[in-house]
Amino acid sequence: QVQLVESGGGLVQAGGSLRLSCAASGSIFSINNVGWYRQAPGKQRELVASITSGGSTNYADSVKGRFTISRDNAKNTVYLQMNSLKPEDTAVYYCNADLKLYRGSYSVNYWGQGTQVTVSS
Repeated sequence: QVQLVESGGGLVQAGGSLRLSCAASGSIFSINNVGWYRQAPGKQRELVASITSGGSTNYADSVKGRFTISRDNAKNTVYLQMNSLKPEDTAVYYCNADLKLYRGSYSVNYWGQGTQVTVSS
């Protein structure tokens, strides 16, 4: 069964760093476009950063210059490096990815289960 598995969340003080990972488990051919989203209590889920299969990236204004999204295609893993964390970055972070399960197949969209990031002031 194919799944997206996030890891790397935790509790950190303001100004600290965390690196989130999003790995595809199970047999897949490739990971295409990937987005990291977050949802704080009482707020809508928002796109934080995205990366295309070709490596083009995009960031929300609130995280530009602090967060970096990257990918390791050999490991079918995408990362979100988060530096200079602020209390307002506190949220559950979700990975969303288009996975190609077989060569020549269409991509299927998956969500991970989420990982909690808490930034204390």
